[in-house]
Formats: sequence, C-alpha cells, structure tokens
Amino acid sequence: MKKNILKKLFVKIIKSFGFEIIDQNQFNSPTLDKDLNQQLSNINKSIILPLGEVNLTRKISSLLIIFRTNSNIEIWDQNKKRIFEKKKIEYVKRSLNSLIKAIKNLNENYNSIKIDIKIVDGYSTKENLEIIRDILDRSKENFEIINHNPSEHQNIIKKQKSEDTFSNLSSLLKCFEIGKKNGEDLIYFIEDDYLHFRSSLEEMIGTYERISSQLNKDLIICPSDYPYLYMNNEKTNLLIGSKRHWRTINKSLCSFMTSKKILNQYWDNFYQNCLDRHDPFEKYLNLIYEKEVCISPVKSLSIHMTNINSSYGLSPFINYKSLWEENE
Repeated sequence: MKKNILKKLFVKIIKSFGFEIIDQNQFNSPTLDKDLNQQLSNINKSIILPLGEVNLTRKISSLLIIFRTNSNIEIWDQNKKRIFEKKKIEYVKRSLNSLIKAIKNLNENYNSIKIDIKIVDGYSTKENLEIIRDILDRSKENFEIINHNPSEHQNIIKKQKSEDTFSNLSSLLKCFEIGKKNGEDLIYFIEDDYLHFRSSLEEMIGTYERISSQLNKDLIICPSDYPYLYMNNEKTNLLIGSKRHWRTINKSLCSFMTSKKILNQYWDNFYQNCLDRHDPFEKYLNLIYEKEVCISPVKSLSIHMTNINSSYGLSPFINYKSLWEENE
C-alpha cells in the first residue's frame, strides 16, 4: 500500500513538470492513463514511441476544403476510362462521400477546428448538381456550391487548343482565388476523383501540426502516394507523421493541402500556373517545392481514381475495390 502511494505521488510530480512516464513492463503510461497501443498524442503534444514527444507550437485553427468538380468530363485530356469504368458522376459522388466521412472523423478528434466546404463546379448538369447538393445537405456540414463560368478569366488565361483545357485552367485559378480570399489557416485543394480513407484528414492535420512544429515552418501535404514518384531514382527524406511515415517530394498534382501563408507567399506561382498549359502541367507549383517542404504519405491516405495504367493514379498496396464499394 505504501508502494502504491509513493507511485501515485511520483506520477503526480512527473505530470506537474510536463513529462510522461512509460511503463514497458505493464505496457502503459501511468501519466497518460493509457495503454501504449492507444493514441498517446493530445492537443498539446505529438507522442510517437519510441521517438518521444513533440510540443505542438503550430496549431491548426481552421480548414477550408475547396472541392473542384466537373461531372461531365470523364478524364480531362485523355481518351481513356477510369478504373471500374463508370460514369463520372459515380466518382464525384463516392469522392464526396469519402471526404465527408473523413471530415466527420476529423471532427471527432479535432473538434475545435472550423471546417468549411466550397464546391467549385464547372458545367455539371442539373441532375448531377442535385446529387452533389443532396450529399452535402445530408452531411450537415457548412458548404457552398459555386457555379463557375470560365469566361470570368477570358482576358487572363491564354487561349488554349481546346475549351476543356481552358476550363480546367480557369477552374483551378478560381479555386486558388477562393483560397486566397476566404482561407484563414489551412486550405485543402482537392479534385473530384479522389477517394479518401476515413482517417485521411485527421492524419494530415496531425502530421501537419507535428512536422510544422518540428521545422518551425509551414508546408505542403499531398493526400496520395502517387506511383510516378517511384519512376525516377530521386533522393527523398523519410519523416514520421502522426500515425505513419511520410516522404519529401519535389512535384505534385493539383490536389494538396497547404496554408494561407504559403498561398500568399507564393501567389505568383499559383497564379502563373493557371495562365497557360505548361509541361508539366504543375510547373510553377513544383518550383515552390524547391524552397518549401512538400510531403506525401507512405502508404496513401487517398487514391486518385484514374486509368489503372496511369503513373499519376492508383497508389500501391491499396484495396481499391473495398474503398470504392464502401463509399457508394
């Protein structure tokens, strides 16, 4: 009994100094009152065994999700079909369903973060827009549907060989403009053919806070582990996130999460990227990653539902069919 009293007193003293105790014999933490196979991190610390803790100096206050969609175009600039070969609205619908599940999970773990959703739509049919609105209405989340007309940028973006290319550039610029105007902290630019795992946003936010606090700078996070990242023998750094490994990358597609600070600091890059079709398409975005940290998950937290042979699509070691079916 005396031993238990001394143990409780010791735990209390340790906690008062802000330290944690690991009892490897009992495989638990008396200060956290948790088993070691549970989530050990909290709102102030990111704790990873056996790496210890990181004090979270970069806390996320809000997340603006900008979902870019055109439910009429199957695969832009390609005469190919997507995996499972369904109509485009099926991918949009399942993408939104998966994203909302990820938002719900984020709310459960980070309930102080303000979340807003803006849908930037380009020429969806009335029927498809009703499907999109119904999903969002049922979600009970804050959202706005913006019907974008590419003619808004007719005197800004260079004339393109096809109307679809011009529209794609215009809708991307519209998303960046909305992020610049309405973003407060983090902004997630996401396209309509990505399926998310339920934990995706929670892990992205947790990883952002952890790594940004370690580096003392903002960063860019991609949701997918793209196969094209493994095509070249490029050097990378492997980082520990909130629940998995992440790798540094020097190029991305147009779906990523970053901060209002990064968007403002590199606005010329975001703007220039939309003025013409470049080779690669993300040319001016990739230039940002020469100066700032951009990371992607290993393994993927979201999969790009494109053609199965596309190097920009399906991430390795994922059960695609299961994720597809559970978001119907």
